[in-house]
Amino acid sequence: MSVITVLVLGSPGDEPPPKLDRLAGRARVLHADEKSLAELLPAADALLVWDFTSDAVRRSWPGPGRRPGWVHTASAGVDRLLGCPELVASKAVITNARGVFDRPIAEYTAGLVLAMAKDFPGSWKLQNERRWRHRETIRLAGTHAIVVGSGPIGREIGRTLLALGVEVELVGRRGRAGDPDFGRIHPSAALGGLLPSADWVVCAAPLTPETTGMFDAAAFSRMKPGARFVNVGRGAHVVQDDLVAALASGRLAGAALDVFAEEPLPPDSPLWDTPGLLVSPHMSGDTLGWRDALAEQFCDNFDRWAAGEPLFNVVDKQLGYVPDRSAP
Repeated sequence: MSVITVLVLGSPGDEPPPKLDRLAGRARVLHADEKSLAELLPAADALLVWDFTSDAVRRSWPGPGRRPGWVHTASAGVDRLLGCPELVASKAVITNARGVFDRPIAEYTAGLVLAMAKDFPGSWKLQNERRWRHRETIRLAGTHAIVVGSGPIGREIGRTLLALGVEVELVGRRGRAGDPDFGRIHPSAALGGLLPSADWVVCAAPLTPETTGMFDAAAFSRMKPGARFVNVGRGAHVVQDDLVAALASGRLAGAALDVFAEEPLPPDSPLWDTPGLLVSPHMSGDTLGWRDALAEQFCDNFDRWAAGEPLFNVVDKQLGYVPDRSAP
C-alpha cells in the first residue's frame, strides 16, 4: 500500500500541529503556507487546514491537477471552505472540529453574561479611578435567554445558562418538539417573535446565506429595551453599524462580541469605543491545550479514514454544517 500524503496548511512563523507523530509510518506529512499551497495540493491525499483563518484554500483549490479526497479544518466554522465553489462541487469530504470548542465557548459565554449582569467592567473602571460607588446588579436566575444555534455549541451554552437559573429557549434551523434539555427547539422563522421577550440574546449559529446579517437594525429593534446581546458565532451574523446604533440609542443595555466582520479588528474601528460593548479577539473557544485537542481529533479521524471507516464530523456542503447524524 502506498504511503498517504497529508498536507498541512499553516501560517508562517506558527508552530506546526502537535501529535502528528502518531501518523509516522503511515503518512508522509508535508507543510504548506498560503504561497506554496497551490503547488503542493496535487500531491496530497488529505488536507489539514490548521490555519483556519486563511483563505488560501479558496484561492488555491481551483485549477488543474489532482485534489485531496478529504479536507479537515481545525475549526467549528466551515464558511471559508464553503466559499470555494470548486471545493463544494468536488467529491472531497469536508470534516470539522465539532466537539472541541463546545464547553470552552459555553463557559466563556456564561462569563460574558455574568460580567454584564454584575457590571464587572464598571467595577474595574471604578477601581482604576479609586472610586467607591455602591450599585445594584442583575440577578440572573429567572431572566430569559434566546440562544440562536441548536448545534453542540449552542446546546452547551443553553445548558450552562440553565445551570445559572436562566430560562433558555433554543432556536435552530428547524423546529422540533420533545427536546430532552429545552422541551422544544424553535425554528429560525420564529426568532422575530421570540426576541421581544429576551433579556439575553446569544448568537452561536453557523454562518450560512440564511444567517448572514440576521442581527440587523430590524432585529435589534424587536428586542426589549435593556436587553443584552452576545455573538460567539461569526462576525458576519451581525450588521455592526446597526449594533453600534442600538447601543448608542440605549435600546440595548450592553453587548459582547468575540467575532467580527474583519479580524483582527482594525485600531480605528468604532467598536473599540462603543459604550456598553465588550470586545474580545475571537478567543472564546481557546483554552490551554486546545491545539493538542484539535490535533488528536484529526489523528483519530485519520485512523478511521486510513481504515476505510466512516469519518466523524462530516460537513453537509449544502447545509453548511455537520448534521447530528454525522457527529461522534
